[in-house]
Amino acid sequence: MTKLNVHRAGVALLALLIGWVAPAAALAQKPPLGDLAKKEQERRKVLKGSDKVLTSKDLPPGTPRPAPVQGGQPGSPAAGQAGEPARPEAAAETKAPEDEKDEDWWRERITRARESLRRSESFLEALQTRVNVLTADFASRDDPVQRARIGEDRQKALAEMERVAAEIVMFKKQIGDIEEEARKAGVPPGWLR
Repeated sequence: MTKLNVHRAGVALLALLIGWVAPAAALAQKPPLGDLAKKEQERRKVLKGSDKVLTSKDLPPGTPRPAPVQGGQPGSPAAGQAGEPARPEAAAETKAPEDEKDEDWWRERITRARESLRRSESFLEALQTRVNVLTADFASRDDPVQRARIGEDRQKALAEMERVAAEIVMFKKQIGDIEEEARKAGVPPGWLR
């Protein structure tokens, strides 16, 4: 044999040994699956022992209590049922006693309503852009299957646009109602800016 053939045979033998030894070494480093299962079982036993539900009674004295959630129950009007606009501002409509209706309360209420309106208007613009793109894509397709799929997507976007437009009208009415309520309550106009 020539030196080149001996060298090739040595390299091939070395590669073969590495191919057998490397996976065996890697397997030897990992913990066996049975050990992992036992550790997980022990971890779960420890977790089962801590099933205590914390309530506001468990808080230290002097800690401010969280406000109760209203309208969060499934099926309630504020939960945003299918076919009607979501009402994230439902918590803002809760009635506060007259002495708690200070500048911060009015400012937060009007700001939340205006932010909801702004988000809905931005979403409506994005939907309009999507409808425009789908309309152009529909016109440029020749394949009836692709056109049908694009047409369905466009109809869904149009339906969503109608829903968001109704939501925008609702938010504008809500802002008007807040401003009218503030006017009747004698709130300075600066509190609603």
